[in-house]
Amino acid sequence: MRGFLEVADVFRAYGPAYRQAHEMPLRHLRAMRAIENCRTAALGGHVDQCDHCGALRISYNSCRNRHCPKCQCLDKERWLDARKEDLLPIVYFHPVFTLPEALRPLALRNQAELYSLLFRAAPETLKELTENPKHLGAEVGFIAVLHTWTQTLMDHPHLHCIVTGGGLSPDGKTWISCKGDFFLPVKVLSRLFRGKFLAYLKEAYEKGNLVFPGKIAPLKEKAAFDRLLKDLYAQEWVVYCKPPFGSAEMVMDYLGRYTHRVAISNDRLVKLENNRVTFRYRDRNDNDTVKLMTLDASEFIRRFLLHILPDGFVKIRHYGILSNRNRKCKLAVCKSLFGLKCRDGNTEKHREPWVDLLTRITGTDPRVCPCCGKGKMVLKEVLNPSALPLPP
Repeated sequence: MRGFLEVADVFRAYGPAYRQAHEMPLRHLRAMRAIENCRTAALGGHVDQCDHCGALRISYNSCRNRHCPKCQCLDKERWLDARKEDLLPIVYFHPVFTLPEALRPLALRNQAELYSLLFRAAPETLKELTENPKHLGAEVGFIAVLHTWTQTLMDHPHLHCIVTGGGLSPDGKTWISCKGDFFLPVKVLSRLFRGKFLAYLKEAYEKGNLVFPGKIAPLKEKAAFDRLLKDLYAQEWVVYCKPPFGSAEMVMDYLGRYTHRVAISNDRLVKLENNRVTFRYRDRNDNDTVKLMTLDASEFIRRFLLHILPDGFVKIRHYGILSNRNRKCKLAVCKSLFGLKCRDGNTEKHREPWVDLLTRITGTDPRVCPCCGKGKMVLKEVLNPSALPLPP
């Protein structure tokens, strides 16, 4: 039934056999172990008791792994709260930069390097074109979010960007708006992005920063790598710009759905039986029709693990007037140009306690007894973890 099956169930049932059959990087092992143990006795927890009716409630700790389908809600809400302060009363555009299919085998085996190049080439493309007086002549701000999957969990690295529909003039005194619903010529975006990415890719190859294991071993030879570059230069790369967001509320709704997303959410899983996993997906080539796909459990695990990011890799980044360096000065200038108030920089913003945040999100106060609805749940006992610590 929908809502009862979890990725963790697949990992618990078939993870041990998968780990025994495959040599896996440590970050994959850590993610699997964390997801399997999330909100179970293995990670410990606590017992609360109602001070009115005496009812008991056991709560187990979350793993807090960024790839866990159950652990993104509160982090996402805190991040969104921080972004609300950055919003301006303007339209926002949504360009998407995608790596071509021929690059995906190389990217999969060099994730940190090629994802970093993606975060370098796409922002530089946006910055160069928007600062050009021929197109806008202003410094925009944008957020870039990395996604690496398709609806069927195949590798598909692409960068979603949320870009301000205008920017700060070179002298920093006026706001320059985009012309209507037009942002930048998509073909110009695509070709400049292609040129920048391939130039950086060639540089990475020449510096020896790439590895070529397994099926891509022939690319280690310069002639083969040069042929790949030549073929990629001859292609039109997929860069497109979705319709602009018409309001700040629409921007926040989008960010809430995309920024802290993992490869597949638990509510898309349908059934797990006979060593096979069935899940829902949207077929982009068939008008986003919702269909079912069934995979062997080992193949489902393999595809999920394709999207475990390198340790410490930052998947959400801010640029231009929204960058950490510029937020306090240039964004403050933009707000003043629109007549918006800025929060006093000397006033420290207190972190909202998780219980208050959860109450605001769900409308249900976890401190109130779910049985009698009158009493307050009071800590009775702390439960120690029953499993070995996660690998470092």
